[in-house]
Amino acid sequence: MALRGTNQEFGRPYNRRIVLESIRLHGPIARGDIASRVGLTVQTVSTIVRELEEHGYLLSLREEPRGRGLPPATLRINPEGGYAVGVHLTPMGIDAALINLSGDVIESTHREAPHATPDHAFELIGAMVPELTSLRPGGRVLGIGMALPGPFGVESMSFVGPTTMAGWKDVSLPDRLTASTGLPAFFETDMAAAAMGERLYGLGAGFSEYYYLYFGVGLGGVIVHDGAVMRGAWGNAGEIGHIPAIPGGELCPCGNHGCLERYLSLEALRRRNIGEAAWVAEVAPIFRNAIATIENLFDPETVILGGLAPTDLLEKLVGAAAQLPNSISARRDRKTPRVMVATGGQHSVLRGAAALAVSGVLSPRFGQMFIAERERRSDLMHSKGVAA
Repeated sequence: MALRGTNQEFGRPYNRRIVLESIRLHGPIARGDIASRVGLTVQTVSTIVRELEEHGYLLSLREEPRGRGLPPATLRINPEGGYAVGVHLTPMGIDAALINLSGDVIESTHREAPHATPDHAFELIGAMVPELTSLRPGGRVLGIGMALPGPFGVESMSFVGPTTMAGWKDVSLPDRLTASTGLPAFFETDMAAAAMGERLYGLGAGFSEYYYLYFGVGLGGVIVHDGAVMRGAWGNAGEIGHIPAIPGGELCPCGNHGCLERYLSLEALRRRNIGEAAWVAEVAPIFRNAIATIENLFDPETVILGGLAPTDLLEKLVGAAAQLPNSISARRDRKTPRVMVATGGQHSVLRGAAALAVSGVLSPRFGQMFIAERERRSDLMHSKGVAA
């Protein structure tokens, strides 16, 4: 199911976003087909399309006539109409990529920076971004999105322990990121960014309702509902890694015992210091129970396993889940496996972070439509971006 347009006041930036997304997902596509998909009038879609064309975000194509009359013009994303930078900050280091409007990774780069301090990290990012944007001299760089481990704003859990960015409490992320790069800046949890990247450019594009299980240094996951990542009341939905799963289990930095990510995560694999096959066999029962819990809570079409882990490790985990416990997902009419390996790869989080920047510039998030009037007046789409 596609995102739907809105007739509410201040809905134009949101409509712009979903029209652009519909074209990206289904293009080349005619205006009338866009209108049907997003629930807007053809006139409204045409107005938005004209605006996007004028700013170079879209290309209009028309096939050769095959009979009487002209075929309708179809629209597609102009890949070179703009770029965004995606950054992923982890306890292991920093990854960044320059990504065009079609989601193609122009180039990516990595810096080893274990448990980097804010000053060191932003210094590195400030050097990485010009290297990337110089690959498209004169190109319009819309903004930068940064993904990092959450949760945010939780005193006892945020930026605490080896799976988070310890020492980053009270850092003004957008301000520091803009100061380091000169770009409009946005940030998100890495699991939400990866889920969006997978939805836009990977296996998730084929599902309306799926759970993305993010297997990184820690463990997280989010439900994607009707094309949108569900973030919760404070934006921290998805900290499945902190569900106590083993009574009397290992002490977690959050203060609880037996948290899931103490057993299922790259950090857990590192601590066990055994071969992957032996580790997978050891944690398989825990993984299977986690999948059944996710299914009973969210009733997804499927669980997509992705993140920072190598694909072969993810495939071993999925293989270990061949005999899953019974759950509401054990249906006779299933058309897809209950657990699948993501196809977006490790670039999903960077693509999702870049998409966050594009969305943030072209349209405020739907929940931001009702913020203060002075903030609503700001519309970054009409700026020319930052030339590389």
